[in-house]
Amino acid sequence: DLFLWAAALLIAIMGLQEFYKGWSSLDVHPSKEIGYIMTVLLFVTAIPYGGKESSVPQFYENMMLMCIWVFLAAAAGMIYGWTIDRRGPYDAVATVTGLVYIPLFTYHMVLIDMTDYSLFIWIVIIAAFGSDICAYFTGYFLGRHKMAPNLSPKKTIEGAVGGLIGSSLLSGLFGFIFMREMAAVCLVLGLVGGVAGMAGDLTASMFKRKMGIKDYGTLIPGHGGIMDRFDSVIFVAPVVYYAICALTGILNI
Repeated sequence: DLFLWAAALLIAIMGLQEFYKGWSSLDVHPSKEIGYIMTVLLFVTAIPYGGKESSVPQFYENMMLMCIWVFLAAAAGMIYGWTIDRRGPYDAVATVTGLVYIPLFTYHMVLIDMTDYSLFIWIVIIAAFGSDICAYFTGYFLGRHKMAPNLSPKKTIEGAVGGLIGSSLLSGLFGFIFMREMAAVCLVLGLVGGVAGMAGDLTASMFKRKMGIKDYGTLIPGHGGIMDRFDSVIFVAPVVYYAICALTGILNI
């Protein structure tokens, strides 16, 4: 789907730009040029061509391309740090970290769409946003015990439990309506995806705390930037994709 491909690419580029910009407060300067070039290179490997995809995701082909890309991204980032008179190791590390964390994770949304289980892309959205919304309301009314006070002081254990239950039920309901034979799988994926979504949210908070910023950007008034909205989504996408691979026997599970 060309629209999903373009949307994922836009999220990857804008999210990477926000992430790299956040490092400036720590006097760390990742290479935006390497970041943008490598992001586009990754997504070019999966430009929609309008053909009939295989009923089984091309796991090994995708893995080979991603391994090559990871090597090139890591090598380019480290070479960027060679000019030690103007840059430091942190500049190289931040460059590579951003590439793996944002474009590579986001790219899994495209990989999901390349399978016959492309409807699972909605499980990514439901698990990410559903767990967040359910956790907020559960925490608001029932929250008593802090979950990660150093990363996100407002999050509670009760809210997290409510978020996971809500994510699982919403995903199961989606499966019951649109993929009835996979309803039980959607229920489980909603739970696992909810855990991944919370991990993504806390990871983004970790970086923001160290960078000394409240939000990654101001693109969405009152909500921050792209990374403030999609930090959970990009963590859930790989979980769902590899679950599809397992279900279709690619991993011999």
